[in-house]
Amino acid sequence: MVHVLSSRILLRPTDPDRSRAFYGEQLGLAVHREFGTGPERGTVYFLGGGFLEVSGRAEGPMEPGLKVWMQVQDAAAAHDELRARGVEIVRPPLREPWGLIEMWIADPDGTRIVLVEVPADHPLRYRPGI
Repeated sequence: MVHVLSSRILLRPTDPDRSRAFYGEQLGLAVHREFGTGPERGTVYFLGGGFLEVSGRAEGPMEPGLKVWMQVQDAAAAHDELRARGVEIVRPPLREPWGLIEMWIADPDGTRIVLVEVPADHPLRYRPGI
């Protein structure tokens, strides 16, 4: 078995400066570290229990199947804050049949990002009898 010490999602955006502005300024993710110089330099953001690295440059948009999942404390508050920052809301917060509250946004290259709120009564938080 492989013993994983750390992990991160790697994004190769078509416009690195635009993507850094989106993740750093519009989403407000804190920077973990930066490396290199110039437009293709790397910026690694804290992403809860993981990291998101924006580095290099892609010739075209990301693969259509890539999605980023981020848990937030309050999806409605995140919606209002991100909308005020000019982030395009693909879908406002809705309670899904599986009980999570999900809101969808997209980064400048169209990478879908789901912001998820786990309600207090959801099994991910509360397990009766345990």
